[in-house]
Formats: sequence, C-alpha cells, structure tokens
Amino acid sequence: AAAVVVNPVRARRPDALRAAAGPALAAAGFNPVLWLETAAADDGAGAARAALAAGARLVLACGGDGTVTACAGVLAGTGVPLAVLPRGTGNLLARNLGLPRRLQPALTVALSGRDRRLDVGSANGRPFLVMAGVGFDARALAASAPVKRAGWWAYYLGAARHLLTAPMRLTVQAGQAAPVHCRATACVVGNVGALPGGLRLLPGARPDDGVLDLALLTARGPLSWTAVARQLVLRRPAGPVTWLAAPRLLISLAAPVPWQRDGEYMGDTRQLEVSVRDGPLLLRVPSGPPGPAGRM
Repeated sequence: AAAVVVNPVRARRPDALRAAAGPALAAAGFNPVLWLETAAADDGAGAARAALAAGARLVLACGGDGTVTACAGVLAGTGVPLAVLPRGTGNLLARNLGLPRRLQPALTVALSGRDRRLDVGSANGRPFLVMAGVGFDARALAASAPVKRAGWWAYYLGAARHLLTAPMRLTVQAGQAAPVHCRATACVVGNVGALPGGLRLLPGARPDDGVLDLALLTARGPLSWTAVARQLVLRRPAGPVTWLAAPRLLISLAAPVPWQRDGEYMGDTRQLEVSVRDGPLLLRVPSGPPGPAGRM
C-alpha cells in the first residue's frame, strides 16, 4: 500500500492530483492507495500515523513544508520512505534538495528515485527539516499570514514592516561551549541553508551531517540589512552575521519573542531549544549521484 497525505488548502486541484497519482501508484504496484487529508486539528502527523497503521510502504506528502515536516516527524526511524509533492508557498525543502516542484516530475521521483537519509531537527519539542528561528523571520511570517496565498511577496511585505525592530537580547548555548551573550535581530537554526533565489543564509548547512547551523543577524534599518545581504552574498566571515554549528543549541531570550519552524508561525517564546537526530528519515530524491544541498 501507499498513502498520499494531502493538504486540501494547498493541493489546488485535488481531482487532478488523484487522476495523475492514483494510476501511477497502482501501475507501480501500490494497491491500495490511501488518500488522507490534513485538517485544522491535524497538520499531517495523524494522517501519517494512519498510513503506517494501514501498512503503507511509501508516503507521499502533498502540501507545503509544514505538511512535509509533520509527516517526516512520524516516519523518521520507521524505514518507510517519504516522497514530496510540493504545493506550498516556499517549498524550501524541495528547493534545497533539488526536488521537482511540478506534479508529474515529482511523481516520477516518488516512484523511481532513490532514498536519501536526512537528519530531523527538533525545535521546542516539534520536528523540523528546514529552519527554525526567533525574531525577524517569525515576525515576518506572522505579518504575512493573512495574505499567505500571495506567495513570497506576502513574506517580503511582512518583513518590510519589521525592518526597524530593535535587536533582541539573547544567550546562545552551543553544546558544551561557554554561553554567548549578544543582541540579534534574527536567530535562525537550519538543517539546510538556502533561501529562494539561491541566497545561502547558512552556507555550511548540510541535511545529513548530524549538526545544526545557526545564523545570528544583527540589523536595524534598510542600510543595516544591505550590509547583511552583502555578507551573505560574499560569505565573508566578519560582519553583521555570525555563524556557528552544533548538534544541540539553546537560545534563551530576555523577553518573549515570536518563533517559527519550517515556515509556520508558532507564537511567542522565551527560549528556542533545538537538537538534531542523525539520519533517521528516508526521503525519496532523484536517482543518480547526490547533488549539493542548496539547489534552488
């Protein structure tokens, strides 16, 4: 059996999805094919558990990064591979790993690709595959939520509203190293590092290296953000962006701050506790030699 976990808000044309995926899965020997939908009370984790209970040997997640992550959190460590049919706003996991974003090529990868082991992060007890963060990025997501269907333009508009937000006071504890006390506008922890357009926020991030990468961005106002962008493009070691990596990080905040994981606004928090599991997820990727993470 195979299971397709569908986010009905993101699927756009569910009938076309069934018409294309159903026969393809049946022809590949998957019988029956389970069709499971996410809901307000289930981001996909419940559907993924139902798929496992039904004996699914392959799970396809059709939605955005949130749906994919919810399924991944359940499938990690089970040996059942996850395939991605990207239908979200950002689709950052697909962009970073070179997964097709059109339906037919994505189905081809799901049915004839190879399985790649990926790390799975945990942020405040919730799984993530792409990035989690506090501060600027979470504020932008919260501001863009009412018009999320507009795509990345909505995020950019939300970000523009917070260009003058004062930096946060925070403490970073990376593994056994001494705590670092600092101010930052954004603190982002990632399993992969590239943003849309190819800009690498976390140039050292790899989805299968057993560590998480962190970026501290300090800026206030358009000129400061220009300096941040310049450092990211040129990948200079010194400037308003500081990078480090560790398998476990604790970010403690002086006051409650918005946080996000894999593009989902999660509310306010006074800490971000992140860790990583080394390679428990089997993700279906294109056949052939592995490509570099960060393909956009």
